[in-house]
Amino acid sequence: MLSVTRTALRANFRTFCTTVPRASASLHTLPELPYAYNALEPYISEEIMKLHHQKHHQAYVTGLNAAEEAYAKTDSTKEKIVLQSALKFNGGGHINHSLFWKNLSPKSDLGGKLENGVLKQAIECDFGSVEDFKKKFNATTAGIQGSGWGWLGYNPSTKKLELVTTPNQDPLMSHVPILGVDIWEHAFYLQYKNVKADYLGAIWNVINFKEAEKRLVKATS
Repeated sequence: MLSVTRTALRANFRTFCTTVPRASASLHTLPELPYAYNALEPYISEEIMKLHHQKHHQAYVTGLNAAEEAYAKTDSTKEKIVLQSALKFNGGGHINHSLFWKNLSPKSDLGGKLENGVLKQAIECDFGSVEDFKKKFNATTAGIQGSGWGWLGYNPSTKKLELVTTPNQDPLMSHVPILGVDIWEHAFYLQYKNVKADYLGAIWNVINFKEAEKRLVKATS
């Protein structure tokens, strides 16, 4: 009788294993902002922040999850190659925006404040002065044709801070990202129209240099 029961249990367990789906891989989720949507005004409007975070960043998260799921399901090398562009675009969008939100802080908090420390010293060493750095960053970033990102990156080879741009949603791979600014139209057009220079001039009021300094310290440790 006991052996019959054990046989039945084993049979039921095999049936359970074949009918219950395995746990799916963890999905990427939209990170919460570390401040309110209106906290960066008047430099970045509440309307832009809501649209940028809730719609655009969410679209990258959704697209990345869909691309990863499709990639995991297919055994076709051709299909995996086709999916590479979706993985790069949506994955890069998720990575870049997750960093971007942390790069910002309300003016009443850490926004725009660059105190004496490792980051300020490195900027002055590699660019001459903080103001020269901002001018060069803005000129380089405004020069992007179409959509993309402007970066202050740390080059592990030269041991210097350097200005880099990436097109579309390509993540920064050649350098350690220290500070990134989104130059896609959805980041500024509702407020600054087509005048990139005004957007780039205003954003320094809400840049979280303390967060950027943490990345530099980690990159050079």
